[in-house]
Amino acid sequence: MPATHQVTNQVPPLTGYDVAADPALLEGLRREGAGWAEDELRELGRLAGGEQAQEWGRLAERYPPVLRTHDRYGHRIDEVDFHPYWHDLMRVAVEHGLHAAPWADGRPGAHVARAAQNLVWGQVEPGHICPISMTYAAVPALRVEPGLAAVYEPLLAAPVYDYGLRIPDTKRGLIAGMSMTEKQGGSDVRANTTRATPAGDGTYTITGHKWFTSAPMSDLFLTLAQAPGGLTCFLLPRVLPDGSRNAIHLQRLKDKLGNRSNASAEIEYDGARGWRVGDEGRGVRTIIRMVNLTRLDCVIGSAAGMRLGVTQAVHHASYRSAFGARLIEQPLMTNVLADLAVEAEAAVAVAMRLAGAVDRAVAGDEREDLFRRIGLAVSKYWVCKRAPGHAAEALECLGGNGYVEESGMPRLYREAPLMSIWEGSGNVSALDALRAMANQPESVEVFFAELDLAAGADARLNAAVARLHKELSDLEHVQFRARRVVESMALALQGSLLVRHGPAAVADAFCASRLDGDRGVAFGTLPAGTNTGAIVDRARPADARERA
Repeated sequence: MPATHQVTNQVPPLTGYDVAADPALLEGLRREGAGWAEDELRELGRLAGGEQAQEWGRLAERYPPVLRTHDRYGHRIDEVDFHPYWHDLMRVAVEHGLHAAPWADGRPGAHVARAAQNLVWGQVEPGHICPISMTYAAVPALRVEPGLAAVYEPLLAAPVYDYGLRIPDTKRGLIAGMSMTEKQGGSDVRANTTRATPAGDGTYTITGHKWFTSAPMSDLFLTLAQAPGGLTCFLLPRVLPDGSRNAIHLQRLKDKLGNRSNASAEIEYDGARGWRVGDEGRGVRTIIRMVNLTRLDCVIGSAAGMRLGVTQAVHHASYRSAFGARLIEQPLMTNVLADLAVEAEAAVAVAMRLAGAVDRAVAGDEREDLFRRIGLAVSKYWVCKRAPGHAAEALECLGGNGYVEESGMPRLYREAPLMSIWEGSGNVSALDALRAMANQPESVEVFFAELDLAAGADARLNAAVARLHKELSDLEHVQFRARRVVESMALALQGSLLVRHGPAAVADAFCASRLDGDRGVAFGTLPAGTNTGAIVDRARPADARERA
């Protein structure tokens, strides 16, 4: 081969490493009461970092699902075909309990363990995490109707991925979905026009449309429709108890920016049968139990994307040389990498704290339930809002190599905006935080009590908390200021967690740049004196640590 074709100064593939070997994640796992799950998490991390799983993720996204509305004879079937590797991803997720397994696991920390596993496995391929998340989140809503929960909850929590449209209670395991938004309303679900008419046998006939229904091959769906008593939540199976297909017609699949491995459909209910979940007129109150938990997974998903971006950027910089030195040895690049690492660690810390709050709230801790409510609202807004810029900067660390599909970075970049849109876009999330404080004023006290656990440890954090008190005491134009208020709350919460639990270098960099304003607008503008070496070293994947 001619000498011009010799390959030098190219970075080896990042495979064969343990995705779970993340100090921030492991520390959060232990801190929030799930240290018992570490061995299984590390096993999943090694699988996630392997070449086979990475190929599953690449091809599942490269070859998106295909809708088949009719069979060869003209019969309506409304099925979606996925790449075979999609099913491998789903199988691993279900077998490791990333779906509804915590609801059947009485051990303290079960929801924390599941959050950590999602953060690890979601780095392989995020699209399939959507049905996994909805299956997890469906259980508390379903429990509003104990008769339905008794039938379906054990199957939703079963560690078996049993794909295919069959009578739900004849299957070994089930996947659940959610179908709320309509063309005319979007997040304003009270504007829904889908109608539910009592059928006289305890079921309802559902007629209408849904504009965005992800994972349409799920076995069960929670949906909203206008019943005689108002907007109501219903359970609709794809296959009815007599074995016939429910009249849920898939009109088309969305051609999405990212999340392409996961099918998202426009559907029509043509007299479909549904079972009421909760009282008529209380649909939003019922389904919000599900939405609150899918919002937790939005935070986890954004944290996973940031962690993956940092990992790829640091790995690249550890091997790639330019201008006489490895990139990771050059001061400006270490500033960029450290800034990205600080953002990712703050996201992981708050995701794990919120998972702990969910775990303790489920066990009956009322103060943790209040903290979960307000903490999820502010973190869903801020962490998910930070993900797109973070992905863009991580991609840029790889230069032109990061701009080509083979690097995997374009997939990360396309996925990054999604978590800020699903389950309430930025404005909806910010206003929801205000609503939570107005409806449950005691949640504000609980939130500040959490911040006060770090009181006196860092003057910059103290000053940020004092400013936050002032912000919340001024209710004039508060809706206009909602994003600013919620951003300040989220940053104060992340800062308090890092000051209490993070390494000194990370906490100092966060407080200086995010709370004290000693930075520019872009990533890579940390102040002089930041211990970037310690921060970057903590973020290195294992193979890069060994090389260093």
